[in-house]
Amino acid sequence: MLQLNFIRENKDFVIERLQVKNFKNSAEIIDKVIDLDNQRREIQKILDDNKSQQNAIAKEIGMLFKQGNKQAAEEKKVLTTELKTKEKELQEKHSALETEIRNLLLTIPNLPHISVPLGKGEEDNEVVKMVGEIPQLEENALPHWDLCKKYDIIDFDLGNKITGAGFPVYKGKGAKLQRALINFFLEEGEKDGYLEVQPPLMVNEASALATGQLPDKEAQMYVITLDNYYMIPTAEVPVTNIFRDTIVNKNDFPIKRCAYSQCFRREAGSYGKDVRGLNRLHQFDKVEIVCIDSPEHSYEQLEVMKKHVGGLLDKLGLPYRILRLCGGDISFTSALTFDFEVYSAAQKRWLEVSSVSNFESYQANRLKVRYKDDNGKTQLCHTLNGSALALPRIVAALLENYQTLKGIKIPECLQKFTGFSLID
Repeated sequence: MLQLNFIRENKDFVIERLQVKNFKNSAEIIDKVIDLDNQRREIQKILDDNKSQQNAIAKEIGMLFKQGNKQAAEEKKVLTTELKTKEKELQEKHSALETEIRNLLLTIPNLPHISVPLGKGEEDNEVVKMVGEIPQLEENALPHWDLCKKYDIIDFDLGNKITGAGFPVYKGKGAKLQRALINFFLEEGEKDGYLEVQPPLMVNEASALATGQLPDKEAQMYVITLDNYYMIPTAEVPVTNIFRDTIVNKNDFPIKRCAYSQCFRREAGSYGKDVRGLNRLHQFDKVEIVCIDSPEHSYEQLEVMKKHVGGLLDKLGLPYRILRLCGGDISFTSALTFDFEVYSAAQKRWLEVSSVSNFESYQANRLKVRYKDDNGKTQLCHTLNGSALALPRIVAALLENYQTLKGIKIPECLQKFTGFSLID
């Protein structure tokens, strides 16, 4: 959530940056926020004057009683009652305006970083790095959904029977490969200084609101209506909320956490080749990294997180590229996001496997996660997160890129976790 004072002091800049994100009616909405805040401030002045009058009259009443002038004191008390009635009316208007302002602020996305390119969608994202060579497969190479069936390692039909589309069943070496990747990602996270946590798979409304899933992504989340809980779309939500309503110690920066979780997303319901097999699921596994740092060092930390994700893909031997997302493709809450995509050789297409983002103070303002600077002044932290990594498309690329006539090779970095070097 943007800070109200920042909006007031930087109105033109805020409108200009929101337009980079293609936020509709940005000028009108920002004007409305400022107008409502002006009304709130005016009422606050009247409230302050009212309170001053009450305090002054209270002193007068005390003096009149001491002087034995009871009648004059009683007359003043009547005036105090009138002021208190007026105060209550003003306070109700003030509270209503505060609620209206906050609700409006919740609908305004984060401002994109100055380096975010202009654009409407993914076709306008900027490729900033390419790593590795595209594998050359045999002419009879199979896409991963056919490989899963051939080696009986992931059953999409069985998952559809049990639950529905987008809920596959992992079997035998497929299940072990899944577990191996999770362990590998967590172990690498620990090596890079991330403390592992195991969060809940459901969060309450306050948690979903604090990290920006609500009100922006409500339609994409599974809701447990009886308890008003939300199934998490990523471990970012519960892990970042660990620090909600806290003042962290600046000496602990950077605060680094990683977590494995299953993730649940409703939006994966379209048809076509782009969503076949593991390309898009309703339930999937992911290891997430989260960082909390000072505003001065958050962009340094973003580069550290990018290096961590790139290191995982290097060890897996997967060709990948890094994209800087344009204004039309970056998320509601992010200031700057880099996507990592691996090349899926049998599908001959790039698959997104990670987003690494800096939210600056946007999430922290909702979360109220703060620290005290060197002068003892309370400041908002910056929050960052990244996928390290999401498993389904990693598995898809591994199966396709490492397929041979004898079977599917397992990258060396995973073999100590799988206990086998070949799926055959």
